[in-house]
Amino acid sequence: MRVAATPCGTSTPNERQPPAHGILDSPHAAKDTATIVLAQRTLTSGPPWLDTAISWALLYRAAAGTQPETLRLFRPARVVALGPSDRLSPGFDAARVAARAAGFTAVDRLAGGRAALFHEQTIAFAWTVPDTEARAHIRERYEAMSNLIAQALRRLGVDARVGAVPGEYCPGDYSVNARGATKLMGVGQRVFVHAAHVGGVICVDGAPLLRDVLTPVYASLGLAWDPATSGSVADELGEAGTGRLWDTVFDAILDEVAANYPVEDGALDSGLVGEAWGYEEMLTEQTADGPARR
Repeated sequence: MRVAATPCGTSTPNERQPPAHGILDSPHAAKDTATIVLAQRTLTSGPPWLDTAISWALLYRAAAGTQPETLRLFRPARVVALGPSDRLSPGFDAARVAARAAGFTAVDRLAGGRAALFHEQTIAFAWTVPDTEARAHIRERYEAMSNLIAQALRRLGVDARVGAVPGEYCPGDYSVNARGATKLMGVGQRVFVHAAHVGGVICVDGAPLLRDVLTPVYASLGLAWDPATSGSVADELGEAGTGRLWDTVFDAILDEVAANYPVEDGALDSGLVGEAWGYEEMLTEQTADGPARR
């Protein structure tokens, strides 16, 4: 698959995907069909790459017209997600080794962008959107997701703003930062002809871990970044290292989603998870971590 990507942004497969019957043409368009919300507060049972595989399964279902708009909000395993440009770097293998040495699984990002870090004190999101004109609405989806996260954090008293911080990891115009000084959230997209995935990560706590792990990864990839630009919600609210804010931030995001979209609670069904397990060979080959045990 040939992929064109923009930094910390969007990957677009060139081959045509199956047609779908999207339920909205723009994230801002009025609609009478609910967004399915999959809220998952505990780690997914299975290998760390399974979360990425579930996002792939949701996206392919949406492209085929069998999955409505779905937001999966979840607690991720310890993963360093490497983007398409990272895979072209001479230091790609060394970056994966550095991730594994820190106790993290290296996986290929579904969205575009450069290396990003997930751990149990972050919140991951995967928004799958059927859209018959998916490429035409890339900016609208970015704006919708970034503004939603920023507003949710403002609910908690964080001076959250949309925009890149100079020197941040995986720089992007739709990052969410605190005070214009530290990055709190990164976001990217994968776009098919008739569906799109908007995915990213919010650092609730554990910014020192993020900095410690990404420093050797970025060095291996030959990428410049300033670790001091990486922060957390807990840093902003005087709760760094306590681990007490994860549910609070999770609930604030759910409240903000419900305030802006008609929503319907959902759950991961066994069929979807089974489809995700079907990506085992591809993802374990990509990560070079060996076969997983079910």
